[in-house]
Amino acid sequence: MRHIHLHPLGGAAGDMFVACMLDAFPEHRDAVIQAAEAVAGTSCQLLAHGDGILTGARFMVAEAPGDAADGHHHLAHEHHHHQHGHRHWSDIRALLEASALSRAVKDHAIGIFSVLAEAEGRVHGVPPDSVAFHEVGAVDSIADIVAAAAIMSAIGPTRWTIAALPLGGGTVRTAHGVMPVPAPATALLLEGFILHDDGTGGERVTPTGAAILRYLHCQAPGATQGRLCRSGYGFGTRLLPGISNCLRALVFEVDAVAAGVEHRQLAVISFEVDDQSGEDLALGLDRVRMAEGVHDVVQMAAFGKKSRLAVHVQVLTRPDMLDDVVRLCFQETTTIGLRTHMVQGRTLTRRFAAGEIDGHSVTTKLVERPGGILTGKAEAEHLRDIASHAGRVQIRRQAEAQATTADLDQERTKR
Repeated sequence: MRHIHLHPLGGAAGDMFVACMLDAFPEHRDAVIQAAEAVAGTSCQLLAHGDGILTGARFMVAEAPGDAADGHHHLAHEHHHHQHGHRHWSDIRALLEASALSRAVKDHAIGIFSVLAEAEGRVHGVPPDSVAFHEVGAVDSIADIVAAAAIMSAIGPTRWTIAALPLGGGTVRTAHGVMPVPAPATALLLEGFILHDDGTGGERVTPTGAAILRYLHCQAPGATQGRLCRSGYGFGTRLLPGISNCLRALVFEVDAVAAGVEHRQLAVISFEVDDQSGEDLALGLDRVRMAEGVHDVVQMAAFGKKSRLAVHVQVLTRPDMLDDVVRLCFQETTTIGLRTHMVQGRTLTRRFAAGEIDGHSVTTKLVERPGGILTGKAEAEHLRDIASHAGRVQIRRQAEAQATTADLDQERTKR
């Protein structure tokens, strides 16, 4: 299990995130730059950089033709007065979908832009698809987000934490006029994060940086136990008095509690329902259960207000799908309020084996348990058409024995 802790000494922006991650994972540099260049249609570089105190890297995106050439990297002044292109979110999404990026990279990039569009839509009172990005719609910002998505895909499942973010201060000029720092959309994206005033003003966290942190569901650090195996420093272009303008990444490898144990981050949604019929609630929860990203939905009896019998519902979903699943819960049930939180899940490695027993196609889930023990369980759905309890038990046992034996034989052959 990998755990990456971010320390926003100077702040957080899209280019700073990309730079610190590529400084920590230089083996992914070429693939990440190629992905960003292919979609943004511009050239990118990862340059060694130092400020006399620390050394690290900067991620630079060349000015696209027609952009204002002010000699500064765009993301360091994400809201400066130059107009760097207006693009609707729907157009950017179509651009990403039509690209040759892998499905995983597309999903990460679309996810980051989606949280940004949600925030911008709330600020300006329009649906996310109607949001027209101004500064953040420029090619350099698209390159930063695609590069960040490519890094996330390359390093795989990771637990992310972040130290307190610098508040900054003053105002910033945007396409919508003069705004306070943090800018309104940035402030929405940073809700729930810990911020502190270190006495240095300016825009310390950009909308793109905030969107990446929100998409990653970065948590407060808490206790960390693990082997520190890498670190990286990503610099922005601003010069801050007495502070290195960098974002640092500390990469930990955390040993699993047992061989074959995988870690994953889960979002938990919980709520109670006491005014919906059992029949209709079952139909609604079936729709939630089938939604993309949902791992499981469970319900149990509970006593609510005034000792009324209620149903407690708990939904487990992928963190990047949390907002969509929350909306679906409100749509399919009568609840008017729910709770969400993030948890760390641990699962045993599993795989599936298809087989045929007495003319019945049965899939068996194989699980590797600590100590090298392999167990199998036939999927109940595939036993539905078998008559009688005894018949189902017999087919189940034969399918499980066949699948585990075949799997063990295959492993021995590999050795």
